[in-house]
Amino acid sequence: MYYSEELIEEVRSRNDIVDVISGYVRLQKKGSSYFGLCPFHNEKSPSFSVSRQKQMYYCFGCGAGGNVFTFLMEYENFSFVEAMKYLADRAGIELPEQEYSKEAKERADLKATILEMNRLAAKYFYVQLKNERGFHAYRYLKDRQLSDEMILAFGLGYSNPYSDDLYKYLRGKGYSEELIRKAGLINTDERQGVYDKFWNRVMFPIMDVNNRVIGFGGRVMGDGKPKYLNSPETVVFDKSRNLYGLNRARTSRKPYFLLCEGYMDVISLHQAGFTNAVASLGTALTAGHASLIKRYVKEVYLTYDSDDAGTRAALRAVPILREAGISAKVIRMDPYKDPDEFIKNLGAEEYEKRIQAARNGFMFSLEMLEREFDMNSPEGKTEFFREVSRRLLTFEDELERNNYIEAVATAYRISRDSLDKMVAKTAVSAGMARPVVRPKRADGVEKKKEDGIHLSQKALLTWMIEEECLFDQISNYISPGDFTEDLYRTVAELLYEQRKEGGLNPAKILNHFTEEEEHREAASLFHTKIRELSTKGEREQALKETILRVKSNSIDAQTRKLSPTDMAGLQKLMEEKRKLQDLYQLHISLE
Repeated sequence: MYYSEELIEEVRSRNDIVDVISGYVRLQKKGSSYFGLCPFHNEKSPSFSVSRQKQMYYCFGCGAGGNVFTFLMEYENFSFVEAMKYLADRAGIELPEQEYSKEAKERADLKATILEMNRLAAKYFYVQLKNERGFHAYRYLKDRQLSDEMILAFGLGYSNPYSDDLYKYLRGKGYSEELIRKAGLINTDERQGVYDKFWNRVMFPIMDVNNRVIGFGGRVMGDGKPKYLNSPETVVFDKSRNLYGLNRARTSRKPYFLLCEGYMDVISLHQAGFTNAVASLGTALTAGHASLIKRYVKEVYLTYDSDDAGTRAALRAVPILREAGISAKVIRMDPYKDPDEFIKNLGAEEYEKRIQAARNGFMFSLEMLEREFDMNSPEGKTEFFREVSRRLLTFEDELERNNYIEAVATAYRISRDSLDKMVAKTAVSAGMARPVVRPKRADGVEKKKEDGIHLSQKALLTWMIEEECLFDQISNYISPGDFTEDLYRTVAELLYEQRKEGGLNPAKILNHFTEEEEHREAASLFHTKIRELSTKGEREQALKETILRVKSNSIDAQTRKLSPTDMAGLQKLMEEKRKLQDLYQLHISLE
């Protein structure tokens, strides 16, 4: 959905950032800003600052920062459009309706109808749990040591043993048989006719990140089969792209997720205080799950069942997570079957110890691999390391691969050089690589320099925002064109334009970037950590060096692009170089 910058700015300006963030963080006024405990990392002393004047927030501890849109995107994990809709509604601003084709409108209406039916079904199941007919299901949950608070929090319920109760209830609400079938709540066959998908089961509503019921899981009471039954795929439910408990885990503020196998594991962990637990929905972990997880955390602790099936599931999950850029560790539950059983017997404190002792996913996979070889024979051991070498080659990044080679060599007490040679030989023989050619040192130096340039450009933008009095001084030497990164240059152009009009408004600049990744990166440009310097002279020197570095890099970039026949460009470049030489002799004052 496209919104004009004028409308975006109206929504932003009508939502005071202090008022919005106060709904999430307890803020206290100190001077011209407000401070509180950062919601994005664990801290004991408030380092999270919110400026009413600038309509921006910044954490001096973890570096999080941005405007009111950024905050909601980070805290609630909203897309920009979702943040826009939330804030517009909060401010009483009516947004233009998205234009749908006939087919798209019909699909949107169907989704809305099914979501409403699911909500009613969840409510119906919860009521049945508290009725006399649901007493044995309620007793089952209490025997599993679940509190009433947890039962309510997760909306647990019960489907009656009568096979068409829910169907009759929804028909009474005016829904057609066809719609109820599309919601996945009924089945039909020639012998039984229409009957409920779920009956005589403890019910687990499955919610999306916005707390909407998108499907159900049901655990049978008694010896019926299957033991667990999930909703079929519908227009609102894709089990390969949703995680049970994510609606609650996403606000836990832990830097990792605990990934479980089942509903009860998730609920037990949440009850024990591990509110970052989630589970895949009756299916193996998929790339879709990994992509979803990546939106929230960069690390996962696999806490699957300790049996062979759970071990195999963990081994399958590790490379999927790694492919998505997520590091994985494996928690072992021995001697107990799963987290639920472990916590009931040993408690939360012991489980926390298991988290701390979790094994790196790759190293865990090697421990399991050992079982396939005779590690007491030279032949078996050699074959084992050949397979290890093949697996090490799955790390495309050279630094990461070298780190793992070192870890394997240390863990198995073998020569690092020998393992290096085996990995290289395996790569060549398998046609995965040519013989290793060591990169020249200059390559690495150049990369390091480029990273430094990016940091210098970001630091200049931060200086210009944080100390507006420096803007004119910096702009005497630096133009927007000197920012070689496209995003940085766009931000600089907007800043310079604002300055020309009489003021700086970084919160408004961020409105320009509605793509999530771009928005977050742009926000970071105004909050670059600048090295703390004790004296005015040191700060002046640091600013001068930063300006020189940015300008010199800009001239180098222009030189590389200049055509030998471009005399006007050459003349301009010579003038730029002369100014640069003059700059070395100048004193830049911070006053």
